[in-house]
Amino acid sequence: MRNLLLLSAMLLPCVTLPVNAALPTEVNGQQLPSLSSMLERVTPAVVNISTEGRQNTTPAMLNDPFFKRFFGDSLSSENPMSGTGSGVIIHAQLGHVLTNFHVIEAADTIFVTLNDGRRFPANVLGADPHADLAVLQIPPERLVAMRFGDSERLRVGDFVVAIGNPYGIGQTVTSGIISALHRNPGISEYENFIQTDAPINLGNSGGPLVNLRGELIGINTAILGDQSGGNLGIGFAVPINTAAGVITQIVQHGHVERGQLGLEVQDLDTESARNAGIKPNGGAIVRQIIAGSAAEKAGVQTGDIIVRLNSKEINTAADVKNRVGNAQIGEKVYLNILRGGKPRNITVVIGAAGKNTPPPPANAPAAQSSTGRPFWERGLQ
Repeated sequence: MRNLLLLSAMLLPCVTLPVNAALPTEVNGQQLPSLSSMLERVTPAVVNISTEGRQNTTPAMLNDPFFKRFFGDSLSSENPMSGTGSGVIIHAQLGHVLTNFHVIEAADTIFVTLNDGRRFPANVLGADPHADLAVLQIPPERLVAMRFGDSERLRVGDFVVAIGNPYGIGQTVTSGIISALHRNPGISEYENFIQTDAPINLGNSGGPLVNLRGELIGINTAILGDQSGGNLGIGFAVPINTAAGVITQIVQHGHVERGQLGLEVQDLDTESARNAGIKPNGGAIVRQIIAGSAAEKAGVQTGDIIVRLNSKEINTAADVKNRVGNAQIGEKVYLNILRGGKPRNITVVIGAAGKNTPPPPANAPAAQSSTGRPFWERGLQ
């Protein structure tokens, strides 16, 4: 059975073998292509993260023969755990490091090891479990930050490089392409993942996905794999444009406050799309408006089809949720809608989350939270 596996990893013993064979730099006078110059610039911004903490053990685990076989009677209701992951320096002058929330979740101590071997204790500046992101802070001593790219401009087929700390063996570089965009595999609450076939494994969580210019375009978060955690060429990264809004709020406020419109949207079905004269994945239809919400005050109505939000195309209901989730309370959101087949423009001011929240549909599946699952369900065994 294949599962989505978050990419922080338990520390494992490993052996690395030196590579002594030298390769030619040119053939018949033609210089061979290489990423080495770009990597020399960006790898100093990539860090290894190690954590120590305690994991709560459920009663089912205490009585499970599988765990008793390995732990015997030493398995208690709270057991020490250690893990390893990756991160990227985003503000050199402030000592800020971006990683995944699940890398540092439940950690009592966090250490960041730089590419040059220096090791610092890290504090959690702030975290957003809903997007599985966290910002750490280390002493700003001779740090190198990675420049941000623009994940909105990515295309399927673009070459990318993943850098991280797989299985705790040390900094590793792999390459591949962008396999798909706007994926929603059910890893976290707010999703708009980049899919890549660049080989990434357990321990790569929080590490950067970069383009060939050495710009940060995503944060490697999960893979589709079997129980062994091996790479199958299907990895997911949080787009840097999504992360940027989270970073801004954490740096400014120490936490993330998401606003809401106060409406429920669903994917556009074939009949509604045909009646509106658009393709089935050409928008999201409003199914419910909460009384007194920002959406109602702005004039949004049930049955409206949202086709653009802030000039960006809407293809699914997840697009609306993700883009509203990236907006701050009080921010204006510009909706292009179809009502009765006719276009309208509506401006909505984002309201506070927790108010005017629509209830989930009766047939909605249970929400899946990557941050609420025990570590053994994340493929970290």
